[in-house]
Amino acid sequence: MAIVLGLQMKLKRGASGAAANATTDVSGVRDVTLNLEKGEADVTTRDNNGWRAYVGTLKDATLEFELVHDPVNQDYKDLLNAFLNGTVLAFFISDGSGNGLIADWVITGFNNPEPLEEASTISVTARPTLTSRPPAWEGAS
Repeated sequence: MAIVLGLQMKLKRGASGAAANATTDVSGVRDVTLNLEKGEADVTTRDNNGWRAYVGTLKDATLEFELVHDPVNQDYKDLLNAFLNGTVLAFFISDGSGNGLIADWVITGFNNPEPLEEASTISVTARPTLTSRPPAWEGAS
């Protein structure tokens, strides 16, 4: 059994359409969450012995991460500009060994909580967007 610690995982970014191996680490990142879900369709019939039955439909992804509030950091600047201007970025969310989701994303949230006793961070939310490249899982699956 291989144990992977969160600090070994990577959040990488590049220009829209960039391949996973053409992305670079985002600096100043703290906690990262990749939410993967599927829609569902009810396919229940009378043949199912009184039980509902479902099939998975469309996949959905949301990327959420915290970035240390550092206005001179290039990643901070680029992410803020992407939010303000609707710029599409490639993100590769990796387990550190090359397995993970690569897609083109749009920044949908750039929130700035200001805790009294903690370092200020930016809460970033991104969602896959429509480009010529659909989201794909890289590496072993």
